[in-house]
Amino acid sequence: MIKLQLHSLSLQMIVAAIFAVLLAYLLPDSWLSADSTFMATVGLGKLIYIGALKMLVGVVVLFALLQGITHIGSVVRLKALGLKTLAIYTLTSTLAIALGLGAALLIPAWPPLENLPSADPGVSLINQDAAQSGEIAQKLLTMALVNPLQALAAGDLLAIVVFAVMLGIALLVSLPEKHPLFTIIDGINNGLNKLISVIVRFAPIAIFSIILQYMTSGNTHVFGELAQFALLVFVLTAIHGGITLPLLAKIFSQRKLLPMMKAISTPMAMAFATSSSSATLPLSLQVARDDLHISDSTSSMVLPLGSIMNMDGTALFEGVAAIFLAQLYGLDFGTTEYVLIFIMAMVSSIGAPGMPSGSMSGMQLVMLTVGIPLEAIAILLIIERPLDTFRTAVNVEGDLIAAVIIDKWQGRSVAPRPI
Repeated sequence: MIKLQLHSLSLQMIVAAIFAVLLAYLLPDSWLSADSTFMATVGLGKLIYIGALKMLVGVVVLFALLQGITHIGSVVRLKALGLKTLAIYTLTSTLAIALGLGAALLIPAWPPLENLPSADPGVSLINQDAAQSGEIAQKLLTMALVNPLQALAAGDLLAIVVFAVMLGIALLVSLPEKHPLFTIIDGINNGLNKLISVIVRFAPIAIFSIILQYMTSGNTHVFGELAQFALLVFVLTAIHGGITLPLLAKIFSQRKLLPMMKAISTPMAMAFATSSSSATLPLSLQVARDDLHISDSTSSMVLPLGSIMNMDGTALFEGVAAIFLAQLYGLDFGTTEYVLIFIMAMVSSIGAPGMPSGSMSGMQLVMLTVGIPLEAIAILLIIERPLDTFRTAVNVEGDLIAAVIIDKWQGRSVAPRPI
């Protein structure tokens, strides 16, 4: 048991953060000065980890979206069922992001940290005085319509997203459904996900480096702010899963909520334990058939697609996290940046890996698009895994409720044993 716990990445990250805090208090000031050899050596951990993520993020976004779109495309070919599936998933994701952004903007701003890097100088912001004269649309189009090779080289993620969507749709229109190219895209994604999982194993080293730098620059209050952020995300996720989704189910399916939620609670518990919507999929299919009495034609399409693109909890988390990190770094966001966060949180949920901490690749997309320094992701990694369990459970709940609603829209009557 102890050996298994020592291999837990979450435990390693917590230990690394605690060790960094202890060293900040125990080591002499000469060792902890910014120009000391010790701090320069410690900084290598952050440099290597963040550099590796930046190296891969553009390619990961491109192929993840291509894979997500090709999977969506197979459902779109089913016309009515596909359009209904995309409609309900878009609705639930929109409500989740709106809830997260709205709450994050209504509460008092988190105090900024000190002596931290500013926003990415390559991200030019819009003059807020001109924001209502069409500059927002012009700016978004200018950022989006860029040569794809240039975008990959420069890490221009909005342009990569637009190109991936256009290319994915073109491939769906021009190639048969079982074309080998789609298999190649799936294989590349599997390889990239494996590479990212290897890099993430080094996260404790990066966390140690970054936390120690925060502590030596007078930012000890970051842990209090992080606890408040975690509580906010937990409460908002609970609201979305406990109120928004059941309310949608009641409005659109007319089913009794208590029996339905009792049936859904089993795969939700599995998702909570595994932090993986993909690993929960077989159980979700069984519950949909045996307990919710959803037709196989609906569940076999809606649920696998949901494990790929319907990430309500993840989208909510990314929206709140972007506001949280922006305020910690003293970034003054306006309408344009909030629109970009909304769009990127929505887009990043398509093709997000259905595995533990799979949202971190999407979080990078949101951060880099609006100019938040990528090293800020280490702050989230400290509490990301505990939050991941809750939002994965809500992701699975959203998939099953979507299947219930779509089955009703398909004109099926309630099963003999009504839920």
